[in-house]
Amino acid sequence: MNQSLFRKKNIRDLLDGQPKSALKKELGPFDLTMLGIGAIIGTGIFVLTGTGALTAGPGLIISFVIAGLACLFAALSYAEFASTVPIAGSVYTYTYTTLGEFIAFIIGWDLVLEYLLAVSAVSVGWSGYFQSLLAGFGLHIPTAFTAAPGTIEGTTTYFNLPAFLIVMLITFLLSIGVRESKRVNNIMVIVKVAVVLLFIVVAAGYVKPANWDPFMPFGFDGVFAAAALVFFAFIGFDAISSAAEETKNPKRDLPIGILSSLFICTVLYVVVSAIMTGVVPFAQFEGVAHPVSLPLQVSGQNWVAGIIDLGAILGMTTVMLVMLYGQTRVMFSMSRDGLMPPVLSKVHKKYQTPFAATWIFGLIAGLMGALISLDELAKLVNIGTLSAFVLVSIAVIVLRYKQPDLPRAFRCPAVPLIPILAILFCGFLILQLGSATWIRFIIWLLIGVVIYFVYSRKHSKLNQ
Repeated sequence: MNQSLFRKKNIRDLLDGQPKSALKKELGPFDLTMLGIGAIIGTGIFVLTGTGALTAGPGLIISFVIAGLACLFAALSYAEFASTVPIAGSVYTYTYTTLGEFIAFIIGWDLVLEYLLAVSAVSVGWSGYFQSLLAGFGLHIPTAFTAAPGTIEGTTTYFNLPAFLIVMLITFLLSIGVRESKRVNNIMVIVKVAVVLLFIVVAAGYVKPANWDPFMPFGFDGVFAAAALVFFAFIGFDAISSAAEETKNPKRDLPIGILSSLFICTVLYVVVSAIMTGVVPFAQFEGVAHPVSLPLQVSGQNWVAGIIDLGAILGMTTVMLVMLYGQTRVMFSMSRDGLMPPVLSKVHKKYQTPFAATWIFGLIAGLMGALISLDELAKLVNIGTLSAFVLVSIAVIVLRYKQPDLPRAFRCPAVPLIPILAILFCGFLILQLGSATWIRFIIWLLIGVVIYFVYSRKHSKLNQ
């Protein structure tokens, strides 16, 4: 039994005997970098910066650096795997070849938590900004359809209609082809980065260094707690690796996309958080839903604040697009291996996309965003992602030790030091999350264990 639980795919057999993928190869290094920035810059910079500032004060700058370093160490491990095993499925596929089937299934199930709940959480944030934008034109959605049931105290709400509709629009776009999705994503990412740069240029002139004193009002405890929270702002670069089978030259392009998108976003986060806390004293971010707009409103630059709101809407749209894309590709791989029902790996003849999987998970994500209050979602998504980062770092060490001669187009430097640093940083951030998050995460994993033993183990292609 033990042997069957930890049976592995042979990497060399996998690469030599991989059948021609039914998925269409459309993505180059620029597209992958845009995919990464599209996934990373969204809720983190437009929503969580305010909460982070309240937790860490101006020390939020250090919080972003700590979270960015945790991601960088993990990203180097991802880049090695993505260039060595350029097959759809991200960390699920990497784990299957190194740590065995059971752990691969659990990490695939864990990725469902990361991607699916991230789409739902971001759709709620998107809905808030969209309603704010409509209100600026004097338009209002009926209150009953503005939020999930029980979300607004003293107000009867049934369904978050904008959150549901945006997820359905993205699902439609992803289902009809990666080329169409790529074009829309690239345009929105360019506009989004331009909006962030506009904020930097305009707001920098209003910085008062006195607002940075004290720099760490809550000490390192506040900085570390904020780092665990704003880690959500970096989630998404790992979704790039799930695009392996749709990349023209994956061995070269995947590492470029992963590392360049992470570097660009970290620099933007650090600069934006420094300017925000320099223009507005950190305590004033209490209860502010649009923290990036606030410094501009305080500075009398309301016209730029309106553009920032529009950038936030575009920013969150690209996050949902990339996360739902990553979700469907992980499920596509798990289904192809027999660990999930075969309908999830069925490719549409005309669109060359996993059509059924895209609509199934799109509907689930849309309904969750519309019907469930998602206060704890960011923390749940964080613990799922940090667990995936720890496993991919372990897998790189294992593969280096077991197959040192395997051709690697990109090599993670200083192995095992860098992967160990990734494990330590991510493990430390996991410990900053509360017990309620841990309990929910364990329940989710236990459901996955039941599915594995009831269905997946018996239907696994390796079992046959």
